[in-house]
Amino acid sequence: MTTTQRIQPQFSLEGKVAIITGASKGIGESIARGLAEFGAKVVISSRKQEAVDEVANQFKNDGLEAIGIACHVGDAEQLKNLVEKTIEVYGKIDILINNAATNPTYGPLSKVDPAIFDKIMEVNVKAPFTLSNLVYPHMKANGGGSIVHISSVEGLKPSEGLGLYSVSKSALTMLAQSQAKEWGKVGIRANVICPGLVKTKFSQALWQNEGLLNQVEKHMPAGRMATPDEMSGLAVFLASEASSYCTGGIYTADGGHMLI
Repeated sequence: MTTTQRIQPQFSLEGKVAIITGASKGIGESIARGLAEFGAKVVISSRKQEAVDEVANQFKNDGLEAIGIACHVGDAEQLKNLVEKTIEVYGKIDILINNAATNPTYGPLSKVDPAIFDKIMEVNVKAPFTLSNLVYPHMKANGGGSIVHISSVEGLKPSEGLGLYSVSKSALTMLAQSQAKEWGKVGIRANVICPGLVKTKFSQALWQNEGLLNQVEKHMPAGRMATPDEMSGLAVFLASEASSYCTGGIYTADGGHMLI
């Protein structure tokens, strides 16, 4: 048996079922496509049914297996429906990518409205917590699974004006590590990806800031911001058996942001 025959199959996701939240665009859509291209049956989830159907249809036109299930992650009943419909269609859940997030504020912590605090924590922390708990019994019944939380380098090193977002993403990292410690005994792994500045609609307020963009290009070791597709390879790795001994890990994809 050659090395290729021994190692390459570990990256295959054939027969696996994956839920990806916030998957109608940006990082979530790229991760969903990456998982599908490696063989997974992917559930495209975001708030609007029209948006998830559009992405799922694009995938199908490219010969990939996908369905769209609308879900506002801030609504507990919709999270429950997302899991129930996935089981109804595919019969199991092997992979969960908690990607959906929000950040409706920019400014000092001292001026954050309590309602904004609640919204950020509801979407960025409570939703991944709730959805993970909903998929837990299904993964346990299958003998294991992989949960990947999309955090941020802001959860590791805060930037001015993004303090509350940083707090939420830091909490998400600890959620993953707690899950890894508690759920490893039933074969469930939990890991975190921390992207740096990625060119998406979500982050456009940052990369459209000419001063910030110049600073990134000048000081970042990579010398540029990332594209969404540059996050998908790491997600495929963490979802697959290639990362079977990886759990509780924090993986940056930041162009060297943590070095500056």
